Amino acid sequence: MLRAIVLVNAYIRAPSMLRQAARVAEELRLRGVQTEIVRNGCFLCSIEDSSLALAQKPDFVVNLDKDKYLSRMLEKCGVRLFNSADAVELCDDKMLTGIVLAGNGLRLPDTMPAPLCYYADAQIPGEYVRKIGKKLGYPLVVKKSFGSWGDGVRLVPDEAELRKAAEEWKQYPHFYQKRIGKPGEDYRILVIGGRTVACMRRINERDFRSNVEQGGHGEAAEPSPAFLAAAERCAALLGLDYCGVDLIDEQGTPYVCEVNSNAMFNEAERVTGVNIAGAYAEHMLRVISEAGSTVPLRAE
Repeated sequence: MLRAIVLVNAYIRAPSMLRQAARVAEELRLRGVQTEIVRNGCFLCSIEDSSLALAQKPDFVVNLDKDKYLSRMLEKCGVRLFNSADAVELCDDKMLTGIVLAGNGLRLPDTMPAPLCYYADAQIPGEYVRKIGKKLGYPLVVKKSFGSWGDGVRLVPDEAELRKAAEEWKQYPHFYQKRIGKPGEDYRILVIGGRTVACMRRINERDFRSNVEQGGHGEAAEPSPAFLAAAERCAALLGLDYCGVDLIDEQGTPYVCEVNSNAMFNEAERVTGVNIAGAYAEHMLRVISEAGSTVPLRAE
């Protein structure tokens, strides 16, 4: 019998995240896989006697956390992760995501990375703020490079607010982005094994962020093939077994907003009726059967 671990954060408490882990575990068990949900605080792996020590070695791990240290340790011990450590890291850092996707036939909003600032008393140069506004126009979007569920994302209407945001976040990795599309609306496309399995339109009438966690809701949608192709291209470039790709509709053209390696699928399952957890379980078992522990390479 195959053994799997569904790995979650040590401090997980959001009901949606707990349900996601439970759904994946449920679908794996239905397919005969002995499955345990494990919090990463139980020290699955450590360095002992100058070597990596693995407390238990499952046949594979469903990596629902973003702990880059544990995931890399598990991979070095020969454990197959879904998704891989590299893929999760690239998605966790939104600026890195954009760098990987740029120049590969995808449309991305114009983006300017903020310089790293080491000093709390550093002054934000006026020319710096003016250059951002001149390049991207107002209103524009400011995003922290790390964050989930729409947290760390702001819409700034003018230079004064941009200066405030730049000052407040100067010691956090962040970037500035041109605002495109209709506020509070995008497509969430779920891709498993390189192919689209479900799609919903996310709508938020009260916020420019479409995230369900920010008050948005989903509805089943069938965007044009260009949107599906863009989502699948993102998954291939980032080496993802599973992901949710958020695409903005700019006059019929898909623009990549974000790619989420651990995208919540609860709302998508509800509004589309697609068994997304089941599709993910089927993909993992197929990969284990056909390719063992081979870690997928990113597309060039």
